[in-house]
Amino acid sequence: MVFSSGEDVMKRLAEQQYLCSKNVATVVYLACAMRKPILVEGPAGVGKTELGKVLASALHLDLIRLQCYEGLDEAKALYEWEYAKQLLYTQILKDKIGEALAGSRTLQHAVERICSESDVFFSQKFLLPRPLLRAILSPAPTVLLIDEVDKSDTEFEAFLLEVLSDFQVSVPEIGTLKAIHSPFVILTSNNSREMSDALKRRCLHLYLDYPDPDRELEILKHKVPGVGDKLAADVVHLLHRLRKLELKKKPSISETLDWVKALTLLQIERLDHQLVEETLATLLKYEGDIRKAQKEMQEFLAERKAKLQAPAVASDKDFLH
Repeated sequence: MVFSSGEDVMKRLAEQQYLCSKNVATVVYLACAMRKPILVEGPAGVGKTELGKVLASALHLDLIRLQCYEGLDEAKALYEWEYAKQLLYTQILKDKIGEALAGSRTLQHAVERICSESDVFFSQKFLLPRPLLRAILSPAPTVLLIDEVDKSDTEFEAFLLEVLSDFQVSVPEIGTLKAIHSPFVILTSNNSREMSDALKRRCLHLYLDYPDPDRELEILKHKVPGVGDKLAADVVHLLHRLRKLELKKKPSISETLDWVKALTLLQIERLDHQLVEETLATLLKYEGDIRKAQKEMQEFLAERKAKLQAPAVASDKDFLH
């Protein structure tokens, strides 16, 4: 069942624990209605891969995922021909082949008999489909998630253009295989390299950035129900300060959720607790980043303390006057 509107997308993705903006919902709705792939770009950990997963769940479709990496080629993404299995079948059926050739008057006549039985040895029985071909051959619609496409080579990207254009492939041993149902395609990119104009032309573009404070606070409370309001507010304010620093890896949403879950398990209610610094390894993955975060957190806590004390100082002066 496809979506009826952008609002329907927001509602059904929220049922899958995925909170999205109206802009994201509109692009998803249009892509599904127009049967266009979506190229989702943005920093790591903002929910690009998760979007493909929840889309499949919301539509009650199978998810087929192709993880891209440097050196990925057509054979690994499309199919492999099982020559060993084909050879084994040939050995097993050797006697039957002899019976089929019995009585052949000439070599040409024998070849014609073998050719008439070629479908037995050149069929999909010996075809081992990889993610792209599985999506094409699927008897029902699917969601095809092509993850981190920017990590693949430009040659593979060019091959991908042909598949996305017609959703058909040519297998030399069999012929052309065309999709029964065109899959819903989500391509994700962490911007490690620029995607070609040709690929972008074939897709609707969607950029996912880190959420604004209000949205991130909503996500935290939605994903970690036991988190206190004060702790959630502290975490969101600190995160948006940290992401402005020169960090080797900025904290993602998934890492933020892990950190908040850890703080909640330790029953920490505010960031000024002494155990907080010991949990920063769940949020940041490099020692240099952790040190910068510790310094920034101390400055944040000092500023917060000063703001809390400011009204009290003002009232004392008023009292003296």
